Amino acid sequence: MRRLSISRESWPIRGRFAISRGAKTSAEVVVAAIGEGPATGRGECVPYGRYGETVRGVAAAIEAMAPEIEAGMDREALARAMAPGAARNAIDCALWDLEAKLAGVPAWRLTGLARPKPLVTAYTLSLAEPRAMAAAARDNAARPLLKLKLGGKGDPARVAAVRRAVPRARLIVDANEAWRPDHLAEYLAAMAAEGVEMVEQPLPADDDLGLGEIERPLPVCADESCHNTAALDRLAGRYDAVNVKLDKAGGLTEALEMATAARQRGYAVMVGCMVATSLAMAPAMLLAQGARWVDLDGPLLLARDRPHGLAYIDHLLHPPTPALWG
Repeated sequence: MRRLSISRESWPIRGRFAISRGAKTSAEVVVAAIGEGPATGRGECVPYGRYGETVRGVAAAIEAMAPEIEAGMDREALARAMAPGAARNAIDCALWDLEAKLAGVPAWRLTGLARPKPLVTAYTLSLAEPRAMAAAARDNAARPLLKLKLGGKGDPARVAAVRRAVPRARLIVDANEAWRPDHLAEYLAAMAAEGVEMVEQPLPADDDLGLGEIERPLPVCADESCHNTAALDRLAGRYDAVNVKLDKAGGLTEALEMATAARQRGYAVMVGCMVATSLAMAPAMLLAQGARWVDLDGPLLLARDRPHGLAYIDHLLHPPTPALWG
């Protein structure tokens, strides 16, 4: 007989993390744990207000699935029963972890993928004024890939200040829907002039048609505009890449399918995360193998991580141990 337990956890962020929609000082997560015999599988998710999710609502959605989960629901049945989102992600990742532990094999073997390797992950600089972002960039100049959170007005100055501070760093930027169509061409040109590799979600998800009407001087990646596999076809002509996140897709199962479908359609793949602990990053490490950009720095932004957290050594993110997940 299976046992489902749910916990709500708050993890302090180191300082303050700001994006165009606001700032926070802690990561609020929900963990689903599914026990069977001596084994317990865990999955962590981050309820995201941008998509109408709350900690209470996500915990309740997981709890509502308890009868089916405890009766032996598998991942395929879960995908039919729940919509994509944070709640399904926590359950799906817990089922992967449980299956691996019961089988006595690592989760990557269950996926049919090759053994995961250490990866370079982006390190995110919080949205701030140009001088502050430049200072943060200098503090992290040794990191091979920096991701800048942008906010709309003044973004070219922010990127220019960072580029002056770290002239040799690889840069990607994330506007979190903060740009507007009348600034799009100007801002994209400014990013390209500073050697930015990619711009993530410059326009609002419901107002992004302008991306298909201009020449894009660098790749543009869909985040809020693309949640799961079903959303890929509507992006044609507007985006060059998609950011696959477990919390959006509703778990590793859907995310693996989404990444494959994206590549088949000619999109580059980015694998991203919410601010969360290593338990949320661990399954994404399997997804991130072969991604063009990896952004799994959530634990680095926290004041502390959970036990057996992922190892970040010499700017490389290392795969999880079974003590954490999988």
